[in-house]
Amino acid sequence: MNGAENFEQSMKRLEEIVKKLESGKLSLGESIALYTEGVKLSEECKKTLSEAELTVKQLVSEQ
Repeated sequence: MNGAENFEQSMKRLEEIVKKLESGKLSLGESIALYTEGVKLSEECKKTLSEAELTVKQLVSEQ
């Protein structure tokens, strides 16, 4: 799986997590577990975006 596919899947999962957390139907334990997963996914997405930004900057500077 490439970075773009992984990013898209991570974003989709983050959307699912937000919906579940906003539903108010989860136990405290479930909420904490989902929140923790969401934070990890968010950090991975930020890293992917930063890497993509660096790649774009490098490509632009080469022109």
